[in-house]
Amino acid sequence: MELYNTLTQRKEPFVPHEPGKVRMYTCGPTVYHFAHIGNLRSYIMEDVLEKFLRYEGYEVDRVMNITDVGHLASDSDTGEDKMLAGAKREHKSVLEIAKFYTDAFFADCEKLQIRKPDTVVPATTCVDDFIRMISVLLEKGYAYLAGGNVYFDTSRLENYYVFGNQSSDDLAVGVRDSVEEDENKRSKTDFVLWFTKSKFEDQELKWESPWGYGYPGWHIECSSISVKHLGEYLDIHCGGIDNAFPHHTNEIAQSEAYLGHPWCRYWFHVLHLNDQRGKMSKSKGGFLTVSLLEEKGYDPLMYRMFCLQSHYRKPLVFSFETLDNTAQAYKKLVARVAALKEEGEPDLETAKPFRKQFSEALGNDLNTSLGITVLYDVLKSELSDATKRYLLADFDTVLSLGLLEAAQREKGKTGQAAVSDSEAAEIESLIAKRAEARKNKDWAAADAIRDELQARHVVLKDTPGGVEWHIEA
Repeated sequence: MELYNTLTQRKEPFVPHEPGKVRMYTCGPTVYHFAHIGNLRSYIMEDVLEKFLRYEGYEVDRVMNITDVGHLASDSDTGEDKMLAGAKREHKSVLEIAKFYTDAFFADCEKLQIRKPDTVVPATTCVDDFIRMISVLLEKGYAYLAGGNVYFDTSRLENYYVFGNQSSDDLAVGVRDSVEEDENKRSKTDFVLWFTKSKFEDQELKWESPWGYGYPGWHIECSSISVKHLGEYLDIHCGGIDNAFPHHTNEIAQSEAYLGHPWCRYWFHVLHLNDQRGKMSKSKGGFLTVSLLEEKGYDPLMYRMFCLQSHYRKPLVFSFETLDNTAQAYKKLVARVAALKEEGEPDLETAKPFRKQFSEALGNDLNTSLGITVLYDVLKSELSDATKRYLLADFDTVLSLGLLEAAQREKGKTGQAAVSDSEAAEIESLIAKRAEARKNKDWAAADAIRDELQARHVVLKDTPGGVEWHIEA
């Protein structure tokens, strides 16, 4: 297996620190609002990575944090705490906000068939661990006190910009003009480990520490939680590309200063989901959620398939038109699977070449698009239906598109009959011709096609994702 490593900016053979075992860390959500579908693209791709590692025989131990304190509006330690902003917006306590949006996040994950990590850790449960790590950094001379706060001293590092394509100018990203620079910092690349002089008098969550009453900075949370639950050597750290700098850069700085040796070898970053306005963002308002897609008639797994049809290292542009195309492709796949006979035993020998192709596709830097192509190749092949169903179930342990389950639901509808691939293709062709006739306002031709479909007991239903159909027995 080869993975692109953001740290070295090249594809590398994947070799875990301990043979056969993978320690994997995921930056979890800041639970002040619903996750938008751009956030969830990252979690979908990280889910595929974890499931493929298991498919290849690795034992995977995956940890995710939940940020419920300390994440300020700007990644460079300025602006308002996002959790406090959420509490003010909804007139609730910070912990009420955290509980509600944590539950909402995992509900979305379940709809998208994203496996819940083995260990999920809210930051507010680990404050003593953060204090211990900060204390060691102070003892080693990697941190300093200024203005009551504790800062990491980046001047102690030989190379702060470990990902190679950032500069100090990048720290200005996300900082609003109205926000003043933190004058306590010796350098603008330094970052807060512990706040005691908060700008917010009404900051709800604070704890006693050796440096005063306060709360942790965002960056220390992930380092401390990872080391506590996964040990001193991490194999894969995941996140969206917007976390690479400064968040992951700061994680590496403080973790390696604390441990005294290299920490994480592979960094797996998923690129942005863009819409017509650019990168999808909560700050722009009107962001898309899984619930909104459902309200518009889309199965969340259609969005999962939309993500898997693109490579995780390419920006993905979202529009409802492209989602409609994926929805149609998903429905056609389900119809083809529903037409497969369920009796018989799979021929595991004839299945081997397809399993090998699938492993090679996903093993090549998680090429999910090529993996879906292999799935189509299976359906088009001369394999027995039982072998096809076996392979679809096998691939779905990684892709998690739920095709067999969806096909079973389709066949379970009262009075519905399955159709062969050739019959399905013919019906799809007639439906497309009817749509074209209606577009051209050729009502007579459209009605004639409708009558022909009705004579064949084809039932049509118009949906946001296109025309759904089935045959009444």
